[in-house]
Amino acid sequence: MYTFEDKGGRSLTLKPEGTASVVRFYVEKKYYGIKKLDKMFYISPMFRYERPQAGRYRQHHQFGVEALGSDNPLVDVEVISLAIMFYKGIGLENLELKLNSVGCPECRPQYLQELKSFLEQGRERLCADCQVRMDKNALRVLDCKNAACKNYLVEAPKITEFLCKECDLHFEEVKSTLSRVNISYILDPYLVRGLDYYTKTTFEIVAVGIGAQDSIAGGGRYDGLVEMLGGPPTPAVGFGAGIERLIATMKKFGIEPPEHEARGVFFVFLDDNARSAGLPLLYACRALGISCDMDHFGRSMKAQMKAANKGGVRSVVIIGEDEVAKETAIIRDFKTKDQKEVAFSELPQYIIKEYY
Repeated sequence: MYTFEDKGGRSLTLKPEGTASVVRFYVEKKYYGIKKLDKMFYISPMFRYERPQAGRYRQHHQFGVEALGSDNPLVDVEVISLAIMFYKGIGLENLELKLNSVGCPECRPQYLQELKSFLEQGRERLCADCQVRMDKNALRVLDCKNAACKNYLVEAPKITEFLCKECDLHFEEVKSTLSRVNISYILDPYLVRGLDYYTKTTFEIVAVGIGAQDSIAGGGRYDGLVEMLGGPPTPAVGFGAGIERLIATMKKFGIEPPEHEARGVFFVFLDDNARSAGLPLLYACRALGISCDMDHFGRSMKAQMKAANKGGVRSVVIIGEDEVAKETAIIRDFKTKDQKEVAFSELPQYIIKEYY
């Protein structure tokens, strides 16, 4: 991480990931409650002090979701399925879901003892980083990408063989539910993720065929983090994903970003009287949640239509002298090129019905 002292001698660390920040916000605002599931999302720049390489940057942007308040395995599946549906909606098809459980504070210590014993026997076969990791947090050794370490770890004890009854039942429910909703998965006993707060479910989504950096999203359950940051015991699960990694993956497979579905409305007023008559309609539409805009420079109809088209709106509402006299407006659909005359009194509801 980027950690340094400021001029006042305070230790500062640039944000390396999003979950802890969301949880801190959740605790400070006291969002927690009895039998209440809070669903949140974030999009933010992150910073990691590591060697830049393909798909890894010292500053990158991450989006993610967090579901806080329930320990139900169905929430794990909901979060996983949301990530998969998002990527498939963009156009990525060749995806793999890797799945594991890292247990909980009750069952993990026994596993760590067995793992440390195994690692100690082959310490000289591990890379220098892993020789340090095994003394600080042996689980992190399982996440090593070094070929020699991976070869040695093939015979390592598997954490799923040490799960307590609660963790085992939770993991079985996650797996069975994924199967029931037709989401295939690959069990990966070495998937522990790079952060220490995970409990029970961990997962990664891999885009097959993009090279070594093929993980495009990852997450899991973190039932102790809210309490660690000052809140009450609160189960939670979520995932994070890199935007730069996503863009690179889309380019690799020649996938264009999905077209933005234009919904806004641009009001074209042909003179001052039209503006005076039409302005209440514009504000009535805004009050209903319709995105509206208008010209503020007294430009010609042609210039206003050009501005509307450049602004990416779905339709224009045209009001001139004749429309004011009849108390009607002309709505022109930029997508279909159709246009229709609609009474002032019916205009807001018509736009809601046709475009929202």
